[in-house]
Amino acid sequence: MEVSALLFCQGCAPWQGLLLTVSLLACWHLSTTSEVTIELVPPQVVEGEDVLFLVRNLPENLTAFVWSKGRTNRKRGIALYTVASDIHVHSDRETLYSNGSLMIHNVTQKDRNYYTLRTFNKHAETVSTTSTFLHVNLFLWNCGRFVTSSQPSIESLPSIVAEGQQVILHVHNIPENLQGFAWFKGMTVFRHLEIGRYIIGRNSSVFGPAYSGREKLYSDGSLLIENVTQKDAGLYTLRVLGTDMKSEEAHVEIQVADSPFQCCNPTTSSKLMVEAVPRYAAEGESVLLLVHNLPEELISFTWYNSMYRVPTFKIVEYHVIWNITTWGDAYRGRDTVYASGSLLLQNVTEEDARMYTLETLNVNYTVQRARVQFYVNKPVTQPFVLITDTTVNVHRSVTFTCVTPDIGISILWFFNSRNLQPTERMTLSPTKCGLRIDNVRSEDAGEYRCVVTNRAGDAKASQPVRWP
Repeated sequence: MEVSALLFCQGCAPWQGLLLTVSLLACWHLSTTSEVTIELVPPQVVEGEDVLFLVRNLPENLTAFVWSKGRTNRKRGIALYTVASDIHVHSDRETLYSNGSLMIHNVTQKDRNYYTLRTFNKHAETVSTTSTFLHVNLFLWNCGRFVTSSQPSIESLPSIVAEGQQVILHVHNIPENLQGFAWFKGMTVFRHLEIGRYIIGRNSSVFGPAYSGREKLYSDGSLLIENVTQKDAGLYTLRVLGTDMKSEEAHVEIQVADSPFQCCNPTTSSKLMVEAVPRYAAEGESVLLLVHNLPEELISFTWYNSMYRVPTFKIVEYHVIWNITTWGDAYRGRDTVYASGSLLLQNVTEEDARMYTLETLNVNYTVQRARVQFYVNKPVTQPFVLITDTTVNVHRSVTFTCVTPDIGISILWFFNSRNLQPTERMTLSPTKCGLRIDNVRSEDAGEYRCVVTNRAGDAKASQPVRWP
């Protein structure tokens, strides 16, 4: 239950003046500070749990601080503390602490919102304003990654697409706490470049200014483009948003050949293109970044191990006229560059699997660029399945978790040795590592197993587990 500014004033004569100021929230001048931070403990909360908004670096010499629900509606106060009188005002579901922290007990979906902490000095002036978002989960997948070094990655299928065909930009390593995502045409996330966004909770897509009518968004983050044209060639950016309101970005390049035949034989095209051979490599192997259609009358070409063309990412620059090779900061000591423009990367590791950019400069000072990605796979390890039984409001649920240390994999579920066909009572986590069945029935009894497969096709199955 929310506590209004009027409720604060009842029976509290020593600080009525302050609360009168609190009721005039529309007159406050809002300022922000980078010092005050709010940490959610736990960072992911489930319905029925308690959550602590832990405040750090509270400003000194404060007169009062106020917690409110929302970011802009300052009249939805839920808790107040005055320093001079050591008075706490909050409802039965909140506990307020003198260090600024706030505890909300037994959270529900109605508590899902932004929460804002404002602090004031003796002149009733705002010292700091800090907000954070509380997402309340129905349950948590314990097989996913909430904090990990493994960033989302995107694979163009096929790597070179012909005009008139379709391409799918397939996403790997998407976070389990996914709230939504958006696709952009280009390497930036400007509004006018937005193709569309997908909201997981609503299971719906909203298309943006860059939508052509040929794109389709999937709930796993992937983007399908049909009837591809030359205008579709170039960089694409995916931004994913977690329930903790943290975002991550990934990029991919679409290479478009001129005809259906040239995607299979890029040498028949006039466009500068790069092909990774092999596209899926094992650790320790060599990968050749094979260049097709290198422009004539070149002055030089340069390789970068990033989509950004800055000195830090420069591998090598080759001056064609003078036959001079200059290695850059990103040179690994085991690379070979050829006059044809191709680059050989030897003894590759997982860290080498990224986007590479080739930039050429001819005698007319015309610049062309092409980008390529490849993937380095370790042999997959055998997964195993964990089972968690829960009962909420008399309804029984069961969660199966496919536990694996591998990333960049696909996961399939099997029930009684058959590929599992989901029903309306079943929920799969974004990466399909978790399978939840609600309101379980007798027909759900049987053997369950999961199969993990990497990009190179290496697959392993878990031992079957029987439930119940």
